[in-house]
Parts: sequence; C-alpha cells; structure tokens
Amino acid sequence: MIRTGEQYRESIRDGREVWINGEKVADVTAHPAFKPLVDIRSRIYDMAHEPDTREVMTYTDPDTGEVNAIQQKPPRTREDWDAKRAATDAVLTDVGGVVTRVGDETIGEVWSLIDGQDVLDAINPAYSDNVKRHIDKACFGDPFHVSANTDPKGDRSKRPQDQDPDMLLHVVKETDRGIVVRGAKYETAAAYSNQAFTKPTIANWGDSELSDYALGFMLDMGSPGLKYICRTGFAGRAPAEDYPLANRFDEVDTLVVFDDVEIPWENVLFYRDTKAAIFIRATLHRYSAYAFTQRNLRLADLMIGAALWNVKQTGLEKQQAVQEKLATLACYREGINAHLTAAVAMAEPSPGGLLMPNQSLLYTGRVLACSQLHEMMHIARELCGGQICITPDKASFDHPDTAPWLEKFYSVNEHWVAEDRRKLLAYARDLLNSDYAGHRLTFQLFAQSPPFAHLGAVYRNFDWDGPLDLVKDAAGLSDNVLGTLGRKAK
Repeated sequence: MIRTGEQYRESIRDGREVWINGEKVADVTAHPAFKPLVDIRSRIYDMAHEPDTREVMTYTDPDTGEVNAIQQKPPRTREDWDAKRAATDAVLTDVGGVVTRVGDETIGEVWSLIDGQDVLDAINPAYSDNVKRHIDKACFGDPFHVSANTDPKGDRSKRPQDQDPDMLLHVVKETDRGIVVRGAKYETAAAYSNQAFTKPTIANWGDSELSDYALGFMLDMGSPGLKYICRTGFAGRAPAEDYPLANRFDEVDTLVVFDDVEIPWENVLFYRDTKAAIFIRATLHRYSAYAFTQRNLRLADLMIGAALWNVKQTGLEKQQAVQEKLATLACYREGINAHLTAAVAMAEPSPGGLLMPNQSLLYTGRVLACSQLHEMMHIARELCGGQICITPDKASFDHPDTAPWLEKFYSVNEHWVAEDRRKLLAYARDLLNSDYAGHRLTFQLFAQSPPFAHLGAVYRNFDWDGPLDLVKDAAGLSDNVLGTLGRKAK
C-alpha cells in the first residue's frame, strides 16, 4: 500500500532525538538542514498518486489487488528491472538532481534477505519467519527504509573486546521482549527515515568470542534510546542562487547512537551466529549496487551537460581538444550504461527465486563508475574553465552599483546574457568544485564499501575458469596443471 507525502511526514514526527550543529531538533520535517530531503522523499510518495507519474511509480499486485511502489517490488523478471530503472530516472528527473538514500537503493538489501532465508531457517526457523514478515513490510508497506551499515572505526588493530566494547554495535543483554544493544552505526538519511536494516559489524567472524557482535535486525527509527547526531548540513550555508545543488540535495549523514536500545524478538533477523553474519555481509549489494550505479550514470549526464553548455556558450565545441575531452566523458557515461544494461540482459536466478543482475557485470560497472569519477570531474572542470571558481555571487549581479559591470563582462552575445551564464557557472561550481561536490565525490567512493571491497566483489564474482581454460588449451598445457587449481580434468 502506497503512502502519501503527508503520511510520511507525520510518521517521522515521533519525538526522536536528533542533534545537529549542537542543537536539538524540534521537528525534523521543518528544520532547514533536513527539510529539502524530507520534501524530496515526500515528493516521491506523492508521485505514486499523481496521474502523470503514478503509472511509472507503481504496480498492482495480481494476488491482492493492492497498488504498491515499483521500486520496492522484489525483482523476478527483466521487465521488473526495466520498470525500476524507469522509476528511478523519473524521480531524478522530477527533482532535478541526484539523491541516493531515498529508499530504492537500500531496499535491495532486503531482497538479499530473501536469498538468505534457507541459511537463517537452518539456524532458527523463527529468524526465517521474521525475515519473511519484514520483507513483506518493507516491500509492500512502503516505509522509508534505509541501511545501518558502517561502524565507528575504533582501533582497527585490536579486536572489539580488547578496546571499548561499545565501539561496535553488540548485544549487552536479553529480556523476555528481545535483545538490548549498545554501540553506534553511521547512516545517511537516518534522522528522517522510518526503519533501517541494521547489519553486523565487519569483524573476524572466525573468533567465537565475537558472537555478540554477529547480529542483524530491523530497527524502528523511533525506538527509545536512539540518538541521532548529524554532521553539519550544506543547506542554508550560502544562497541557493549561488549553490543550487547543496541547498536542495544534501542527504545528511548521521551517527546513530544505540544507548541500550531494546530490539523486540520479532525484529531480530539473526543473533550470535557467525555463519549468518558472513552470508549477509557477502550478499548485501547483489541488488542494491544496481540503483547505486544508476546514480553515477545520472551524475555523468549532469557533468556532460554542464561541460557541453559551458563550451557552447563560448564557442569552443568545435575544437578537437575539446571534443576529445567530451568524448572521454561520453565513454565514461556509456560504459556505466553498458554495464547496467548488460547486467539485466544477462541476469541470473538467485537462490531465493529472484532475478539477480549478472554479478560480475554489475560489480565491474560499479568499479568503473566510482574509480573514474574523480578523473571525469577533473575533465569536466577543465571544460567549464576557471570561471566556476572566480565568478561573483548573485547579490553582486543584482546590486545596482555592480550589476552593469557584470552584465557587460558576463554577456557573450544576444543568446548568452549575463544571468544565464551566471546560473550555468553557479550550477557547474556546485556540481564540480564546491565543498558539497567534494563531499559527494568521497561519498560515492565509500557509500557501498571502500574501493578495495568493490574490487573484492569483482574478484569473487568474475568467472576465472574461462580465461584459464582458454590459455590451457591455446598453450597446449597438460591436465596435470589442473591439480594446482583443485579442478578435475575434463
């Protein structure tokens, strides 16, 4: 069942304890740091109801007749994936920018639980029942669902129990009602979301003493004992006319403190089981990497558009050096597009009966998108030129004493007048050169685990047998060499 934007707003007015800039927030829906993203998430809910967008945003369940959000639907066909891609594109087009933690990425981690039900069922049938219930709630109840994944780092040369044990989230006691947990997690958008899939810490699971850290659960973001301590926001730091992206699309990252939070047994997905923890961490991104990588495709389009308009307004697009740089941006963009398209075209059945994007193609696409992003931003900066860092602010363009001079020096011809050039340069600056742009670059590098883990996922999912067999046959190697691989001779 789909919600409205107002129903979502009301759902997060639950008395949660949110802090930002040393201030306790009275209403997260109205605070200037959070309001832009609360408005966007509300807009996504409302798009599901409006005549012009509801068809791309929703589907009708054939069994229940209920209308549900297409982005939450467990994917079982290629058409499901095509519909999800179209819905995400519709949202990003409607809001006019890139937002990541708005639900359609993080729901993929819930789909990975579908694939883990047999693993959890073998441990404790109650866990599998809990997973099924929460899958239904997340996929068909339409909450704003996020992901509590990253830990405070602590001393990474020591085991958790050899330092402050609360550095990483763990169980401190059991009650008749559930488990009591203590520690912290980082999560983008936590302060204005409804629930989070809280995953186990990254640890040495071979050490049985770490069992209290091997847990996963669904977290109600209004639970007593939670404290949300947010980084300072970009919205409101400077006028929106000068920083149009930072003022609209800053997704506030949060340290979520668990101060002895009780998790009901029905919300516990697994507990004190290292096998479950290993499986869940290994499969977290098998679906969610698709929506995450799709954001990089939209970001590439924005960089190309900003760069191309900048060279067009000064008449440089016919120069070969400029065309080469634009072509490099286009190759980056189309490389991401090719990986996304091929991952669905060559999708494979998952252990839980879903349709899983081809894992090797999906993860290599993610590496391409993230590892080359900084280089593409630099090329786009070159094409935009130095004026993205030296152009005066909107107030100077408006003031009667300075406006005539800026009108003179920023007008190119009758097609490119000062105000359009100012808007374009301000947009390109916020996309490529501002503190918000730097934040987004780092976020993309680490939001789905650090770069080495991206490559680790590629290593685990690439078909190494194909190249090995190819060279074995081409070089005429004997079957003896197969013994070094632990493979049988054909």
